[in-house]
Amino acid sequence: MKPVLLMKVFVTRRIPPEGRAALARAADCEVEQWDSDEPIPVKELERGVAGAHGLLCLLSDHVDKRILDAAGANLKVISTLSVGVDHLALDEIKKRGIRVGYTPDVLTDATAELAVSLLLTTCRRLPEAIEEVKNGGWTSWKPLWLCGYGLTQSTVGIVGLGRIGQAIARRLKPFGVQRFLYTGRQPRPEEAAEFQAEFVSTPELAAQSDFIVVACSLTPATKGLCNKDFFQKMKETAVFVNISRGDVVNQDDLYQALASGQIAAAGLDVTTPEPLPTNHPLLTLKNCGPGIQLRAPGLLQKTVLGLRGRSGHEAAVAAAVCAKSKHWAAAMSYCRQEGKDPIISDEKRPCGCKQRS
Repeated sequence: MKPVLLMKVFVTRRIPPEGRAALARAADCEVEQWDSDEPIPVKELERGVAGAHGLLCLLSDHVDKRILDAAGANLKVISTLSVGVDHLALDEIKKRGIRVGYTPDVLTDATAELAVSLLLTTCRRLPEAIEEVKNGGWTSWKPLWLCGYGLTQSTVGIVGLGRIGQAIARRLKPFGVQRFLYTGRQPRPEEAAEFQAEFVSTPELAAQSDFIVVACSLTPATKGLCNKDFFQKMKETAVFVNISRGDVVNQDDLYQALASGQIAAAGLDVTTPEPLPTNHPLLTLKNCGPGIQLRAPGLLQKTVLGLRGRSGHEAAVAAAVCAKSKHWAAAMSYCRQEGKDPIISDEKRPCGCKQRS
């Protein structure tokens, strides 16, 4: 009888017991985990991934050529607890025939809710108001004191009308938004129809919007998209919210726009770096509210990790990172039910699912 060949899976962060249990259910997997809530140091990542067949990583883990070389030829799949894949060296991964799994639509609702909360908090100046209550600045009711900006009859511009962008528009519509604008690589008439959203150029969106929410992916085309020129086109009363990636925004230009009064306020779910140093200029501004990414606890539902050996042996392992363990079974069957594999399919859809033949 041949001995069972164990497939090594390396996990780069401490995950909830439900996710660990899901991995343990795969009898032919040997799981090693970086036992910390903090990011794994590069040296430890290189050591842990050596000889691994599968890697379960987070957005903060940069999987580049160096890490792939350290892993060696055994590595068959990388699964990331994220929708974005900009931390993965996709071209190098494709060259090596490594499959990539990700978590589409897992955090759509949570991210959209956070975007709306950031927008409302920022436009209604809640952080300033709370601080005034704490420091004794609130003396009595004043008609013009801490007045903010309302959504009713406003124009909202969304940079990137994907799943999250649509979810944001869906939540903002009941506030009485008069007009939705969006920009992106191409028009999306079917998705836009629900909100009667108009496709416009990026400069037009910046100039016409009362509120701007950035919800696009980070790509070479969107890196630094929101820069000095972008902010100069915005209204002085406009509110800017970024929930995409920090590198989509030129933070120096954003600081200048906020400090000079060129735009009214900004709410940031993402920054570069994360977290911002405590002495960062943006943190000195009353009209800028960098937020903490609070989407994960109880909300991450599934990560699919498919391990395929050269002999054709295939094991599907679901890591459910959520408050309830019932989601792990759904995660394991997610792609199979859809008739899809979670793999790198092509350059246009770097994290898309490829239809099985």
